[in-house]
Amino acid sequence: MPDTLPIKDAHLKFQDFLKSKNKASATILAYGKDISQLITFLEELEKKHVSEVTSGDIQAFMAQLSTKGYTPKSISRKLNSTRTFYRYLKVNEYITDDPSLVVQHPKYELNPPRILSPLEYRALRDSASSDPRIYAVIEVLLQTGIRIGELANLRMEEVKDNSLFIRVYEGHAAREVPLNKRAKDALKRYFDSRPKTENDHVFITKTGKPFLVRNIRDAIERYFKKAGVENAKINDLRHTFVAHHLRQGVSIVFLSKILGHKRLSSTERYLQYVKDTKNGESTTLLEL
Repeated sequence: MPDTLPIKDAHLKFQDFLKSKNKASATILAYGKDISQLITFLEELEKKHVSEVTSGDIQAFMAQLSTKGYTPKSISRKLNSTRTFYRYLKVNEYITDDPSLVVQHPKYELNPPRILSPLEYRALRDSASSDPRIYAVIEVLLQTGIRIGELANLRMEEVKDNSLFIRVYEGHAAREVPLNKRAKDALKRYFDSRPKTENDHVFITKTGKPFLVRNIRDAIERYFKKAGVENAKINDLRHTFVAHHLRQGVSIVFLSKILGHKRLSSTERYLQYVKDTKNGESTTLLEL
């Protein structure tokens, strides 16, 4: 019976469900932490089964997070995790009503994306000029706008003469992304010095192992510091790619497809941060 499913068992079933959908380990970990927090709170309320939980309980959980100093953005993310959890329970008929749907997200303003100036991204490029691998990482991210995880997952066979094939990643559809001359030149230079290995990941360590996302991020942030570029993160290369092409009149629909955005609105939100945009009709990506 649905009302006999213990909350902890529901959590385990949910994690198994995420794994069966081939969700990224980081995604599973994030959901796991969020739902573990919720379950700890519900146990304090002596709620033992999923059917006992009310919308008031979830609202109280959100209020507790606020008193503990969580930002509205973090609380909103945890509510999204909670809703995904309860959607799973509802679809699988462990509950009849979803108490999370009536709980409102806290209001907050998104921080504007950090868009690097030409002086900043050129300084970053110069700081890494003696390291072919990191230089290629920077150029590929800056010239194609792909995500860090997509870059880390890139395989040798997916590097074509004039494009990259980006495989399905964390629910984002596969797509072809054009490669311009600057990116191709950086990759060629890196391939000339790439360690000989059977590992087919494009970006690897000196010992031939995959260059992991966290290590890529740490390396780029070190080069930002070396370049004297303050308050910058690796995701800012993607933001800069978007802003540059919007300014140059690249079609927002075309750009959205290149970026792998599920919704056009995700690309459109950049327009408020980009001044003097040209009439967006071009479908040619430019060099930065």
